[in-house]
Amino acid sequence: MTVIVLGIDPGVANTGYGVVAHQRGRVVALDGGVIETRAGTDAGLRLAHIHHRVCELIDTYKPEAVAVEDLFFGQNARSAFAVGQARGVVILAAGQRAIRCASYTPQQVKTAVTGSGRAGKEQVQRMVQTLLSLPELPTPDHAADALAVAICHANGAPLQAAMERVGA
Repeated sequence: MTVIVLGIDPGVANTGYGVVAHQRGRVVALDGGVIETRAGTDAGLRLAHIHHRVCELIDTYKPEAVAVEDLFFGQNARSAFAVGQARGVVILAAGQRAIRCASYTPQQVKTAVTGSGRAGKEQVQRMVQTLLSLPELPTPDHAADALAVAICHANGAPLQAAMERVGA
């Protein structure tokens, strides 16, 4: 059984996405990149663009799940609200298609791909490259982070499905 996961690293200026397939214990990359919006453009238009592109990705790859990185912010509340809005339109796109949406903290994602919740961006990129057998380091870092979110979910998906079957 193949499980396809769309991973999202939300942001208003740059929303990273990564699509992976988990089959027979192996995870492979199907796609990855960044949805960019221009500063100074109306916020509603920026969010509509993110929503539209995520819908296109869902319609193209037909993932079993969408995995989104949880909101994390330090001092900048304005930035956190914007990221939260981008996250919301991603969750909406999944909900409109009745696709399960899972959330993972940055620490959960880092632990899943590197073994350490304190891993740096470069370490995450290198492990994503290794885990997906990519010829080059995945760039930009938003795309690498989204692939890491997808890997985090994909590696837990078979266990989750088995637990649901037992509980049913």
